[in-house]
Amino acid sequence: MIELERTFLAKFLPEGLKNCKNKEILDIYFPTSSQHPTLKFRKNGEKMEILRKAPIEEGDNSRCLEVSIPLSSEEFEELSILEGKRVSKTRYYYLVNGRIAEIDVFKDSLKGLVLVDFEFETEKEKQEFKMPEFCLAEVTQEKQIAGGFLAGKSVKMNEEFLKKYNYKKLELP
Repeated sequence: MIELERTFLAKFLPEGLKNCKNKEILDIYFPTSSQHPTLKFRKNGEKMEILRKAPIEEGDNSRCLEVSIPLSSEEFEELSILEGKRVSKTRYYYLVNGRIAEIDVFKDSLKGLVLVDFEFETEKEKQEFKMPEFCLAEVTQEKQIAGGFLAGKSVKMNEEFLKKYNYKKLELP
């Protein structure tokens, strides 16, 4: 499946976010030796899978090829004991101008980081999309915010990168 998306840093948490549908997500990235792994085991609510997501063209993170293999809970539990780079977050599904925003509120060492993804059916939709006011800046092409790159890191480690956008840590009350 080809995924067309744009990613933004959040400026503030939009009104009513806590009341939106949400899922707890755990991603475990492999190999641990890679600076930016593209293979992960994911627990997304009750859904478990192995995912590989990589740019179709080097340097263009807005168009990715995503391959998924479903896992049983037993398979996921056994695989999850492997040493991998972990990322834990709550994903909220927030409606903005008729489009769903996937708002990722990170936990643990990435607490304070909030990213917003929008997915598109066509390249034209993606190009014409206007950033909502609760977003600070588009970071689609910035490797520092890609899941595999964030895995095993902390907000503190990304401070210099976030500073260039004047990003302020965000948390749900």
